[in-house]
Amino acid sequence: MESPLAAVLPIAVLWLAAGVVADGLPRLDRARALRRRAGHLLILTLVGLTLTAAVLAAGLFTAGNTPADRAATALNLAGLPTLVVAVCTVRRVRRLRAGAGAFAAAPETPAPHGLRAAAAHPLIGLPVQVTGVLTVPAVVAASGTDLLAAPGVTGPAITVGALGILAVGVRHALRHSRLAERARPDAQRSARAPGPLHV
Repeated sequence: MESPLAAVLPIAVLWLAAGVVADGLPRLDRARALRRRAGHLLILTLVGLTLTAAVLAAGLFTAGNTPADRAATALNLAGLPTLVVAVCTVRRVRRLRAGAGAFAAAPETPAPHGLRAAAAHPLIGLPVQVTGVLTVPAVVAASGTDLLAAPGVTGPAITVGALGILAVGVRHALRHSRLAERARPDAQRSARAPGPLHV
């Protein structure tokens, strides 16, 4: 690897693409489309996990200021959310894909609200999107630019990043709650119940 940027940039692109796919999952109202998009997300996350682990492992086994070591150092910040993706998100996406497959025999089969609520679960979208966001500073660091070198920049940058992640998490939680409420049996019964008969 000649430059750390050559290793970090494809990883960042993969995680950002996975974040976009994960964000769109709950909007899909057809089971077949949901199954296909969950498959795309599963592939993106597995490839992203593999490449991230390879770069971090290469950094562990190299000494000094090699490009592999610099790439691994740049990706250190994204290590924790990547671990959450590996432990929680991959399993949930597999279950979501299998659940959507049970309804995907016909192309126009609607996706049940329960499946869409599962697709909106914060442990699917949030870790992937946080990983994607945290790969952006890794790309900047791998390119040799030190944006945090200026005095008074580190604190506001961390605050803005934390607030952004909090806002994304609240959005995921609200969307999941709304779809889960629609999936409740009593809500479905009340939606199907006829109105009062006026004589």
